[in-house]
Amino acid sequence: MSAALAPLIGARCRAWRGRVLSRFSCGAARRTVRRHGAIATAAAVPAWRARPVRQGASGSAVAAVVARLTYTALTRSGPQQAVGETVVVPGEPAEKWLRYNFRGRQVTLLAGPAVATGLCVAVATAPGLPHRLRAAAVTAAIGAGAFGAYDDVSGSAGARGFTGHLRALRQGEVTTGAVKSAGIGVTGLAAAALLRHRATGVDIVLDGLLIAGSANVLNLFDLRPGRAAKVVLLAGPPALADAEAAAVAGPLLGSAVALLPEEFGERAMLGDAGANALGAVLGVTAAARLSRRARMGAVATIAVLTAASERVSLSRLIRATPPLRRLDELGRRPE
Repeated sequence: MSAALAPLIGARCRAWRGRVLSRFSCGAARRTVRRHGAIATAAAVPAWRARPVRQGASGSAVAAVVARLTYTALTRSGPQQAVGETVVVPGEPAEKWLRYNFRGRQVTLLAGPAVATGLCVAVATAPGLPHRLRAAAVTAAIGAGAFGAYDDVSGSAGARGFTGHLRALRQGEVTTGAVKSAGIGVTGLAAAALLRHRATGVDIVLDGLLIAGSANVLNLFDLRPGRAAKVVLLAGPPALADAEAAAVAGPLLGSAVALLPEEFGERAMLGDAGANALGAVLGVTAAARLSRRARMGAVATIAVLTAASERVSLSRLIRATPPLRRLDELGRRPE
């Protein structure tokens, strides 16, 4: 009987072993495929990541060139007259853009419109940029830049900060700063509505606060040569890793550095037009790539900085912090 069962048992064992080996082989093959797929994916990652960087670099170059050309056209057109170290056109609107900086040196605010123009042109012509992100960024730059330019040309130093503008409103006076703040707030909401497909009301309000708040906060830093541009250079590069936001971050960075020589040489300032435009687009890049929780944290940080600026001088705080002071003094003349 044992002899009769031996062939049957052997056949069953061989079949069982075959099924086990087959499953093992398939599993090994699947693991091999997964490993090879991972290797292939890993090999492709640098090229995939290089594409946003290339897009950002090309947009940065376009923004810088357009900003430089626009600044040259604004400051060199018509008969020229040297006022301090700034070339202006006598009797023309360019004189309205002249201001005195913290050191009492006369500078022009025409760097602001030039930077905003370079930023808008570069984003508007960036290839492969999603239509909604393009529309949101251009809307933010034009709106924030235009309202900032209005405050640059028509504003006065009588009321400063949200507290000063609110105090003036209570007294029946509508300041240019209040008009600018309201206009940038509406601009932020409009850009936020364009940014997402089927955006919820929460997202629109949150993104609008982020865009408008970024515009305002960056303007708070524009009190020393190159300070606002340095904030952009620190906050903007992470967006270069995002496949979509990189095409906006590149022009943002390029326009920020385009006129740094004029800022460091104390011949020009960004003014509200430049700082508000850069800040608003910085807010768009953050809104486009951050999660809702991260955006809530960013808005909270902006609120804290805005409230603190009403009570504490940011320049004094920077001077009192050695790392910030060294970074702030980098590239510019010592005080």
